[in-house]
Amino acid sequence: MIGQIIEKEEVINYKITPAAIDNTESLHDKLVAAQRLGNEFKGKTTIVFQTEDGPKRIETTVWSLTEKYVQIKSGVLIPLKSIIEIDY
Repeated sequence: MIGQIIEKEEVINYKITPAAIDNTESLHDKLVAAQRLGNEFKGKTTIVFQTEDGPKRIETTVWSLTEKYVQIKSGVLIPLKSIIEIDY
């Protein structure tokens, strides 16, 4: 899995940019499952997303999912078009 590991609390310190390829559609089912995993089982998901400083990786609980964003702890939003990879 690619991306420098950072703490989920550090996400706000980075400028998130769109990934080279928009994976929104292909990752949709995994994102829905990640949200269910977080809400029903308090399970964590690994999310790799693109920033100006290169790919970053966090392990977090997915709180909610909208058409354009995934929400993690403290109301932090990560644009779906910036997500490179999801794993749980």
